[in-house]
Amino acid sequence: MLAHSLFIGKRSSTRSVYPPLGVFVLATLLVCVGSTAAADEWPQWRGPTREGVWKEAGLLESFPAERIEDGRLKRRWRAEIGSGYNGPTVAGGRVFVMDRQTKPKQTERVLAFAADSGNPLWTFEYDCTYEHISYEAGPRAAVSIADGLAYALGTMGHLHCLSAATGEVVWKKDLFNEYKIRMPGWGIAAAPLADGDKLIVQVGGEKACLVAFDRRSGKELWRALDDKASYSAPIIVSQAGKRVLVCWTGESISGLNPEDGSVYWQQPFKPERMVINIATPVVDGDRLFLTSFYDGSFMLKLRQDRPAAELLWARHGPDERTTDALHSIISTPYFAGDYVYGVDSYGELRCLDAATGDRIWEDRTATPKERWSNIHMVKNGERMWMFNEAGELVIGRLTPRNFEEISRAKLIAPTRVQLNRREGVCWSHPAYAYKHVFARSDEELVCVNLAEDADAPIPAPK
Repeated sequence: MLAHSLFIGKRSSTRSVYPPLGVFVLATLLVCVGSTAAADEWPQWRGPTREGVWKEAGLLESFPAERIEDGRLKRRWRAEIGSGYNGPTVAGGRVFVMDRQTKPKQTERVLAFAADSGNPLWTFEYDCTYEHISYEAGPRAAVSIADGLAYALGTMGHLHCLSAATGEVVWKKDLFNEYKIRMPGWGIAAAPLADGDKLIVQVGGEKACLVAFDRRSGKELWRALDDKASYSAPIIVSQAGKRVLVCWTGESISGLNPEDGSVYWQQPFKPERMVINIATPVVDGDRLFLTSFYDGSFMLKLRQDRPAAELLWARHGPDERTTDALHSIISTPYFAGDYVYGVDSYGELRCLDAATGDRIWEDRTATPKERWSNIHMVKNGERMWMFNEAGELVIGRLTPRNFEEISRAKLIAPTRVQLNRREGVCWSHPAYAYKHVFARSDEELVCVNLAEDADAPIPAPK
């Protein structure tokens, strides 16, 4: 048996009594993604609806001097963690994150902390040896939380459903061996999607690129597509009066029926070099925008008379330095009306005309000008919260005229495990919840108050 197929997990916790499995039975089924999540929580990748939108009010307009300490934003708490690319998620007064340990042996861990104090609540750890994986910092996919269950997907395809309260295993899958994964060069990365009674995972198996599981039992409900996997997270969109599952794989952009996995439409995607599509597709009305480091930008029209899609335009430059439209690697763009805002291959912040892909403007101040430079953008009202790879949190506005910086402060120091170049990077997406930001590096998880109220409360774990 291959080393990475070892599947023995162990849990440690501050609790001494664990409720029976019956408490994990779901009382109410979700009818849409994130429908049970409170507006002030961040239960999955890119927030409650995977749109990168933060709806809380009463936040800082800028970073005042009294909120700065030791050259960075004053922290409510910090907790030591190991390395990993996945961003934290927040629900039920808890913060969830994954990391990797290499001594005394190679393992991956799922960690839960109290959101109000940073106190560790529980740890679930399992053996996981990385084989033929580039960039070995740790797990990629954010933990998804729904109805008191935590879904954690590891780099080598270990999938665990855990009690969010205790870390106890409800069910587990070894996707690599069960589905014969054709492993991407950077491992399994797309965050699982909780949708109703289903958990939808981009697996990348033979005739099983996408697999839906029953969220309560782990039973397979359906499988679809024979594509190789990418690193891009699936989303649900509304099209022609239907809920459509959109998945950007290593070989296509597909719209499926999330109930049974049947394919509504499919656009071929043949990477020019290697599969490197990481950014999540973004939608505005009847248009869907995608961007990749080597392959540039694509705009699809989602027909509203029936579930179908057609290519409106595709643009890319001759190489990664001479780009056209947008060649993003990690950053998911923001798409609003007539304009798309995103980060190009070397950190250039750009505004595009959504109708054509023409560049409206470019700014080189938001993040360092480096290969693969990154910004995670989250919209809040008329402002954009932008976390760049230098570990800075930037408050700004993106308009068709320009990028307007309002305020900037250090949030967390970059580390060199994720990328052993320059002075290190911060590539993990932060979470915004309870008027606070939760961010991680390869060494620590931090919580910072972003509310106007310096004593803004955070609920205790429930």
